[in-house]
Amino acid sequence: MRLALVSDQHGNDVAFRAVVEDLGRVGVDDAICLGDTTQGGMEPAETLDRLRALGWATVLGNADAFLLEVPDDSPEPIDDRQLAVREWTLAQLDESHLEQIRSFEPVVRREADGVQLLFCHGPPRSYDDVLLPESGPEALEPFRGHGAALLAGGHTHLQWTRRIDGALYVNPGSVGVSYDRHPDSLALRPVAEWALVTVEAGVVAVEFRQVPYSVDDVLAAGARTGRPFADEWAAQWV
Repeated sequence: MRLALVSDQHGNDVAFRAVVEDLGRVGVDDAICLGDTTQGGMEPAETLDRLRALGWATVLGNADAFLLEVPDDSPEPIDDRQLAVREWTLAQLDESHLEQIRSFEPVVRREADGVQLLFCHGPPRSYDDVLLPESGPEALEPFRGHGAALLAGGHTHLQWTRRIDGALYVNPGSVGVSYDRHPDSLALRPVAEWALVTVEAGVVAVEFRQVPYSVDDVLAAGARTGRPFADEWAAQWV
């Protein structure tokens, strides 16, 4: 089985389209979306329409839930700009889009060749929790005891993998908001990240892929759709 993992489009349909085209070149049997599909980008409705047409199982991410309801206990501060973009995003969507988001699942489970696969946004217990390569042992606890040979999560916009109690943990990175963690200021990269998981004869393997896309197309989408703070948002790409 060849399975695509995509996550964190954040309404960047230019990047999402590039990934879907790459999937067509590579060839996959199925795909799972790990959430944060819509909020933040230039083309929220277009992103959801593409996802609906593909028919992929999709996990509910924190940014998806933010569109449905502003949380009272967010682990990250919510500023006026985020709220302004949220209101604009909701204005681009219709009720069918909101029903689509409500249909996203907390976790998705699959079986391939007798191998158990578990997909989430953050850890299975919460889409807000963070797991990074430098995280301590306590951050691994939510991933233990699920009986899966593959654990996949997004949320942190970082492609990486490790073993957790014998299971392969995979983060496919971000389709729509890939960024370089090393500069002093946030620098977005015009590459759409995803991961190809192969399950064969009980063995699970992962390949990370990065697909370039056009910043000019992102700027054009911003000009066409009128996203608030579009110039500042688009200027972050390098």
